[in-house]
Amino acid sequence: MYVLGLMSGTSSDGVDAALVEFLGNPYQPIWNLHNYLSVSYPQDLRSYIINVSQGLKLSSKEWLDFSEAITEFHAIVARKCDSKSLARIVGCHGQTVWHRPPVGSTRGASLQILQAPLLATLLNKPVIYDFRSKDLALGGHGAPLVPLPDMALIGRGNGWRGVLNLGGIANISMIPPRSGPNKNETVFGWDCGPANSLIDLAVQKISKGKSFFDCDGIMATKGVPNSSLISLWLKEPFFQIPPPKSTGREYFGMKDLDQRLSQLKGSSDNDVIATLASFSASVIAQDLDHLFLEKFIRPIEIFMAGGGANNLFLLSEIRRLCRGIKISTIKDLGIPLQGREAIVFALLAWWNRLNVPGSTKSTTGISRPVILGIEVKPN
Repeated sequence: MYVLGLMSGTSSDGVDAALVEFLGNPYQPIWNLHNYLSVSYPQDLRSYIINVSQGLKLSSKEWLDFSEAITEFHAIVARKCDSKSLARIVGCHGQTVWHRPPVGSTRGASLQILQAPLLATLLNKPVIYDFRSKDLALGGHGAPLVPLPDMALIGRGNGWRGVLNLGGIANISMIPPRSGPNKNETVFGWDCGPANSLIDLAVQKISKGKSFFDCDGIMATKGVPNSSLISLWLKEPFFQIPPPKSTGREYFGMKDLDQRLSQLKGSSDNDVIATLASFSASVIAQDLDHLFLEKFIRPIEIFMAGGGANNLFLLSEIRRLCRGIKISTIKDLGIPLQGREAIVFALLAWWNRLNVPGSTKSTTGISRPVILGIEVKPN
């Protein structure tokens, strides 16, 4: 079956689209990526999304206009990616603007902006959307949703494999080995903390909106990280929580950045960006150290994905702090750096059609495995 996957992550930089053909066993599918593209949001829409995600108050009319703009842009990207209209269904994540993980007796919730009936009508195809709500309703975090698809798409190796996404937020999937004492373990994953969210916001603030990110990590490469502050930040409560756990811009957004910048007062712009990038790498390394101490699990290899995998300084810091682990990117597996999550949501849409669960207790903390997504037809 041909499926079109559409994804826009917490970085809010645009929409990724993947046209994928799936065949065979849903847990070990034969799959072929027929087309992939990434289209940046217009600058004014991207800024608007980030501001809304940071708490900008909108009127009812503004919410309606906003959701229509998001939906219409997704439709434009979908048509470009699937110009021959091969896809039988569309899996669309929508644009996250708020995520509230479950804490104690507080129920988790997540808000992805999309008018799915409008998208289905514009594309004249069934659209499967709202992938997180059922997981959250059953006590899960609604994130990350990629671990089970990662194991299906990438498969097992000779040891534990990690798939690390460096979007706005860093999340990791841990895939058990194909043989040995851990072969019967289940795949699991969690949100580590900030990847690009704080770096991007700091670059925008420093450049007064002229730049949205540190291209190739050039600014960070010219700076020196403040290691003492990073050590202090790593002691914060969120980084002590064991998986499963989730987070977003609600926690690591502008308010959080301003607090960190106040501690970095007097530092050069390059030192600020270097510190934030090294902090992101340190969060990941610390999580892997905690995993080893608690479960005696350490991956032998990690495949990196997402826009942050283009940040050469961030990559060098991850390699420096995760010595002994082979670090590469999903490009080595034939998957575009920013295409993995679009492929994942295409797979989750296919699984929805096949009634295959997309999350489990080990991936999101949900009380029982559940089929993800809601289908809406064009007529």
